[in-house]
This record gives sequence, structure tokens and C-alpha cells, in this order.
Amino acid sequence: MTAVEIRSLSKIFNADGANRVEALVDVNLDVAAGEFISLIGPSGCGKSTLLRLVGDLLTPTSGELTVNGKSAHQARMDQDYGMAFQQAGLFEWRNVQKNIELPLELKGWDKSKRAARAQEMLELVKLPEFARHMPWQLSGGMQQRIAIARALAAHPRLLLMDEPFGALDEMTREHMQDELLRICAETATTVVFVTHSIPEAVYLSDRVVVMSPRPGRITKIVETGLGKVRNEETRRSDTFHHRVIDVREALRGLHDDDARLIGREDR
Repeated sequence: MTAVEIRSLSKIFNADGANRVEALVDVNLDVAAGEFISLIGPSGCGKSTLLRLVGDLLTPTSGELTVNGKSAHQARMDQDYGMAFQQAGLFEWRNVQKNIELPLELKGWDKSKRAARAQEMLELVKLPEFARHMPWQLSGGMQQRIAIARALAAHPRLLLMDEPFGALDEMTREHMQDELLRICAETATTVVFVTHSIPEAVYLSDRVVVMSPRPGRITKIVETGLGKVRNEETRRSDTFHHRVIDVREALRGLHDDDARLIGREDR
């Protein structure tokens, strides 16, 4: 089953103005249900724009986009989405449980059902003892876990994530990557993930979608072939390092022979 289908999608900002920006051109992509896809490319290539188009936060200039077989707008109205961004975006005046309950309140769930689901999500992200804490009492990594719990609380079929771990230190970031993979495996959620980190994209994804500088196009799709179980051994494997090189070369726009002639990698 296809979760997201994109055909000839383009987005132009200020189309009739002097500051016209052609953000995306002729983007075509299918995302299978339960698949983890990462979007990667240089700054300004339209990764976040594409994510926001899928989430119905922006409207395409041309082309077709469906989510779970319906328009992006209808999917948003049906609350098929969960969203998480670089900032956790928790409401400081609501405790952790109440933050997780927010999308359920908007859907009209009764109080007892909301509380039960919030506790279930806290167990999922392994923070059940923090239900009554306020967001400012949590570390950055814990706040992101709560944001993911909130995004998944209403059983969305699709999770959209825009650099959710970008502000975290390296060790916390790797821990959060493992937690995200565990949560997605348990919930069978489809994920579209934006990142600037090549290792992160490879480690998390079934496929890495490489985009060109603006106007953004998909230039290559790299299948990671890492399997469903991933851990520290995965990060040390030859397959992982080969896929990182594949994505790096795709971003550089180099062929294999050119890469061997250069004989070095970005640090």
C-alpha cells in the first residue's frame, strides 16, 4: 500500500512578484506504508518545503499529492498526520501528560480515555514517571521524546519529522535515533524525515532521497539495505559505511570514478 504518492510536484513562492522563488520542480516520489524515508540535500533545496506540502501546511503550485489515497488536505482533516520539528514545541503551562493529551482533546476524546492513552504513550517512550513534570524540568532529549509521544498519540498513519534531533548532542542524538526506530517498529508508522546528517539519514531509513540545490529535484534514491534491526553494530558495518559514501557522492554529484580520483571525504 502506498502512504504518500507525489507526481510532478512543483512549488513556487511569490510566483508573480519580483522576489519569485522556485523551490521545487517536478518532484516524483512514492512512500510505501510503514516505510522510513529521509530527505537530504543542501540548505535551501526544498526538503522542508516538500515535507510541509505533504503535511498540507503549504499548497503546491502544480502537480498531484495524495496521502493514504486522499488529498493532503483531507488527510490533515482526518488527522492522519503526526508532526515533530527541531524544537519540541511543548506548551510550558501544561504538564507532560497534558501536552500528550492535546491532540486527543482536539479530537474530542473524553478525559479518562485521554489519560489512558497518554500513559500508554509515556510507557512507549520510556518516561512514565514524568507525567506530572513540566516541560522545563526535562532535558532536550526527553522533551523530544514527549513531542514524539504527542505526535503519535492519536494513532496517525504518517509521521512527518523536520530535523527533530538537530539541536541535540551526538550521544543523545544517537540514543534518540534508536528510540525512534523502536517506536516506529512498535507502531508500524510511516515516516518522512528531514535531516542534514548523512549518517543519520542512512541509519534511520529504508531509503534516502537525495535532493538537488534549488530548485529542488530528486536526483537519486539510495536504498540502505540495513535490515529492520539496527544497533551500534549497524553503525560499524561495511554496509552502513558504503551507504554513507553513496549518499555523500550523490550529494556531490560525483560518479564512482570521480570519487576515487579525489580520494578524500568531507570531515
